[in-house]
Amino acid sequence: MNVRCARPEDLLNMQHCNLLCLPENYQMKYYFYHGLSWPQLSYVAEDENGKIVGYVLAKMEEDPDELPHGHITSLAVKRSHRRLGLAQKLMDQASRAMVECFNAKYVSLHVRMSNRAALQLYQHTLKFSISEIEPKYYADGEDAYAMKRDLSHVQGVQRRTGLKGGEKEEDKSNEQTDLQLESKPALKDGKESDTSRLEEKDKGAGQGKAEQNGAGGGKTGGGAGEHRPGERSKRSRKKARDAARATEERGTDGKDKKEKSKDPS
Repeated sequence: MNVRCARPEDLLNMQHCNLLCLPENYQMKYYFYHGLSWPQLSYVAEDENGKIVGYVLAKMEEDPDELPHGHITSLAVKRSHRRLGLAQKLMDQASRAMVECFNAKYVSLHVRMSNRAALQLYQHTLKFSISEIEPKYYADGEDAYAMKRDLSHVQGVQRRTGLKGGEKEEDKSNEQTDLQLESKPALKDGKESDTSRLEEKDKGAGQGKAEQNGAGGGKTGGGAGEHRPGERSKRSRKKARDAARATEERGTDGKDKKEKSKDPS
């Protein structure tokens, strides 16, 4: 079985199916009116030979003072193909199209009070509820149940399946948060953020402490943990000159003392 959107060439076969199954019949111009006005909403069920065995004729109600909602004008399945779930599939397709194309909030229909099989399908399978009783609705004078089906659950299914890979919206937001935490600090006007500068300062301070420990804990010049270029080599050269000068002075004093001891006077 195949359920698809109705085409203009299907209208005659839809009318034929209606004449076989239902006491409420319509002229061909009424089918054309639905097909031309709302071509997205009517569906047919066809067998393996492409022969139409069921249909749903649907439209949108045009009352501007109410919420957007659709209406099922007619639903029929041939006796030879009943109890196969075709009626439910046709109704679900039409309801989904109402939501997708016209943002419908609910769908309505009328059913004879004596049609127990249809009431069972609408109430228990498709979750329609009775809103009111319309007396003498049909041409033969029989009363009708006016029924409604809320389509908010159809909108919820579309939102969930619309996400990539069927993932939930919460999971997607958490993934974005993780990516933001792993990214580098943002730059402002080409300069690093305050967080980045603090990290670099802490890193420099740690390196300075390590160098102080390696040098025996001596004090260093400059800022936190930094050395001025060439300062250590200048101090080393100064110490070497001082040591050479001291040695030279000691050597000169010893030589003078020896010469004085040899002086006969």
